[in-house]
Amino acid sequence: MSHYAGPLLTLPSAQALLAARDAGATVWVGSLDLGRTEASVALQVDNWQHQGRTYPYPGKLKDRTIYYWDGDDFSPVSRFSGSLIKLVPTEWGAPTFEIDGIKMLPTSKESPVDDARRKVALVEPRGKVVLDTCGGLGYFAACCLEAGVARILSFEKNDDVLWLRTLNPWSPDPAAPSGEGRLQLAHGDVSQAITQMADASVDALLHDPPRFGIAGELYSQAFYHELARVLRRGGRLFHYTGSPNKLTSGRDVPREVAKRLEKAGFKAELALDGVLATRR
Repeated sequence: MSHYAGPLLTLPSAQALLAARDAGATVWVGSLDLGRTEASVALQVDNWQHQGRTYPYPGKLKDRTIYYWDGDDFSPVSRFSGSLIKLVPTEWGAPTFEIDGIKMLPTSKESPVDDARRKVALVEPRGKVVLDTCGGLGYFAACCLEAGVARILSFEKNDDVLWLRTLNPWSPDPAAPSGEGRLQLAHGDVSQAITQMADASVDALLHDPPRFGIAGELYSQAFYHELARVLRRGGRLFHYTGSPNKLTSGRDVPREVAKRLEKAGFKAELALDGVLATRR
């Protein structure tokens, strides 16, 4: 799917646009791509122009929502197909996303891109072939490209997440010339696709699965053995776990994961909000 190139609005940016018009300004300068760049917009009484196209002023918008131009109106970047999935703005510019109201990326202390950058740095991707098991919005992939990865193979199972990526200017576009074809984004279930991959075919792994209750197969001993099989000896894996249910159930998911990875052939240690492991 090609990436959307039109304007994106949030409640604050729309309010700033309308305030400039109401103050009699003929030009508004601000971001229409969630903080990546600034644009100059020509203002008229009933409409505004951007990149040669004319748009109506938006109606009532909701907070914590991103809107895109669907050809007729500004619509929320959200879908419902069994679960409600939506792109959610953050104070950092780069958005997170939610599934049924559950935030899928940490954003309370820093940008989700900065968070991804720290985790990616642990596997030292420069010049390597990297497997990104659960692509999400593509922030791991973006940071790998930024760090000089040789090639990154990224899987994403959810159709709606792939759609969100096409509307998110912070998500890397596999077709962008700047990527030089290094990002290969596949629509598929990595738990099945990995069985077709060759032994020792990747240099590093990034594994950021959904919660155990949603995707238990991605925490299984069998899957960890597959990760060990496709990773060359000495290669690194970062496995995001968070600390789900620790206060309510007493479970220590990071340590449980570390033990399973050790059994699969890794040397594992706790790092950041997950586990860093090296293939023995």
